[in-house]
Amino acid sequence: MQTPASDTDAQASPATPDGLPIPRRYWSMATIWLAMAMSVLDGAIANVALPTIARELNASAASSIWIVNAYQLAITVTLLPLAALGDKLGYRRVYMAGLAVFTAGSLGCALSHTLTELTAARVLQGLGAGGIMSINAALVRFTYPKRLLGRGIGLNALVISISAAIGPTVASAILSVASWEWLFAINVPIGAVAIAIASRALPRTVGSGKRMDFVAAGLNAVAFGFLILGAESVVREGLAIGLAKLAVGAVALVILIRREFGRPAPLVPLDLLAIPIFGLSIATSVVSFAAQMLAYVSLPFYFQTVLGHSAVQTGFLMTPWPLAVGVAAPLAGRLADRFPAGLLGGIGLGLLAVGLAFLSNLHPGAPDWQIVWRMALCGLGFGFFQSPNNRAMLSSAPLHRSGAAGGMLATARLLGQTAGALAVAVFFHLAGTHATTLALMSAAGVAALAACVSLLRLRIAPSAPREEVGPVVAGS
Repeated sequence: MQTPASDTDAQASPATPDGLPIPRRYWSMATIWLAMAMSVLDGAIANVALPTIARELNASAASSIWIVNAYQLAITVTLLPLAALGDKLGYRRVYMAGLAVFTAGSLGCALSHTLTELTAARVLQGLGAGGIMSINAALVRFTYPKRLLGRGIGLNALVISISAAIGPTVASAILSVASWEWLFAINVPIGAVAIAIASRALPRTVGSGKRMDFVAAGLNAVAFGFLILGAESVVREGLAIGLAKLAVGAVALVILIRREFGRPAPLVPLDLLAIPIFGLSIATSVVSFAAQMLAYVSLPFYFQTVLGHSAVQTGFLMTPWPLAVGVAAPLAGRLADRFPAGLLGGIGLGLLAVGLAFLSNLHPGAPDWQIVWRMALCGLGFGFFQSPNNRAMLSSAPLHRSGAAGGMLATARLLGQTAGALAVAVFFHLAGTHATTLALMSAAGVAALAACVSLLRLRIAPSAPREEVGPVVAGS
């Protein structure tokens, strides 16, 4: 049997089932959701608890930033290598290893007594989270049948959105009754449960068995590590130091791309980027997440300094966005199984652009309801884009490159968010009191650009069906 390349672009072998049977499918998604919720919550929780942890460990504000940075950097530099490792060894193995490492890192954080110990444990946590995030999308693809893939991706986005929305609340609740160590200790029993379920429920794919390219993995770590550090250094340490780090990262990235070019399964999946739908979906993702982060970073300052709200009010006013994403994502996922991602993404990003434009035109004293509906419109637009876009990326890649596709999906998100955060820093440096308004107006423009990129996918004609053997699923 053949399937259109525009939908899967790959043909599984006869031994590869089309998704998992019920109820195993539900158990598989349960462990995927538990792992993703933990990794997303951990990022949000650490941000909220940072002042408390710094005070308890007698650390300066500047040095305590590494509690957050160590986690994010470890994730960033391992996404593509661990995604490639999943293609080679099987996705279940890498995912379960990531879960185990994340759980061990959480225990290490809870037992830490110094900033150095906590930072090291956060690196371990980040390595585990990299294994979870890089393989997550590939496992969803093998858990759901092709006809329901959009629904599975939409539900995944719902879990991530809810986790991001409740992160600050969870952190505040735990800190109100326990010490900061419990922010991390709570992951240990949850991680143990997730590992137990995963061992029986996750799909058992057999990888290609090819060797890992450790030189490419090292270049990848240098490239993305210095690009992220350089972007932050532009803000924290000055333009000269930041540009120097960015230059090191750029040179390493060029060397990596030249080394990988033409290889059949490169660490940086250049072969997948050559697929028109995949390449445009990645571009849409980078630009849209840049718009999102432009808004997310600038909005708290905008609400407090321009509109005159308190920090507590700002927290409540930020909530409608992720909640609206959670409402829109499952609906958009279902629609993505029937309608083109280019159209759905264009509509969603158009709504995001309109919502951001309306937000930038608010005046001091504006009632809360005017802010709430604008934030909800932004969230609905972003959620309407995200699930169809992720489905398009996954389904356009060959089955045996599902790990690489998932790794690029996560990397595109991080690159877009980094670019957006850096742009906000530039606005603060150059525009002073008007920085937040200009950042929101720019975010609206970037979202409109992302909508145009998404609509370009409608011009790509479906390619002819072709067969390609995917990874075999061992057992049922």
